[in-house]
Amino acid sequence: MSKKPSVLFVCLGNICRSPTAEAVFRHMAAQAKLDITIDSAGTHGYHIGKQPDKRSQTAGSARGYSFKGLKCRRVEDRDFATYDYILAMDNSNLENLKAMAPAEYHDKIRLFLSFADSEHTEVPDPYYGGKQGFELVLDLIEAASAGLIRELSR
Repeated sequence: MSKKPSVLFVCLGNICRSPTAEAVFRHMAAQAKLDITIDSAGTHGYHIGKQPDKRSQTAGSARGYSFKGLKCRRVEDRDFATYDYILAMDNSNLENLKAMAPAEYHDKIRLFLSFADSEHTEVPDPYYGGKQGFELVLDLIEAASAGLIRELSR
């Protein structure tokens, strides 16, 4: 019997982008009837134990995504062995993850938007911007999530 696939979404503080990716992907995976382990974390522990940013929750909830039960956490050493896909929101966090991970796990680490057909290669951090930044983040995450669902459904 094969192991259930698993995905970890990663941004800097696990406050905006990666919990949004977790919420969106949970919703889309459930719609696709995929049995998958899904989580999110940050490369830094600025917001450990806090709920995702209210602006992320507001934008995501308006599109039907639930952030219920999500709490910020930092990437842990065991995550590299646990997860099949470790998906960074941007190049900075990609480099941070590769610096943190033993070399044997580097093949699991990639940019989340590598699954999207997009002119963007990174999910921009909306933390210091306005509402439109959170909407763009959702658009990009939805596109990449659809691509990841296609890959996992093969």
